[in-house]
Amino acid sequence: MRYEIRVDGQMSETLAKVFPELDHVVMAGQTVLFGPVTDEAHLYGLLTRFQSLGLRVVEMRQLPE
Repeated sequence: MRYEIRVDGQMSETLAKVFPELDHVVMAGQTVLFGPVTDEAHLYGLLTRFQSLGLRVVEMRQLPE
């Protein structure tokens, strides 16, 4: 599965390295992270990382294969 996760604001390169499994781009005041998510546990782990870093997820969607 591939996911796209949008967070509010611009993430620094240092902060983006906390998510090595995801690529990222900055667009219109948001950071868009995207890449493979192996299973539901991985997805919840990513969401926990966002929360622990104080990042606000504004949108999350599964991408077509």
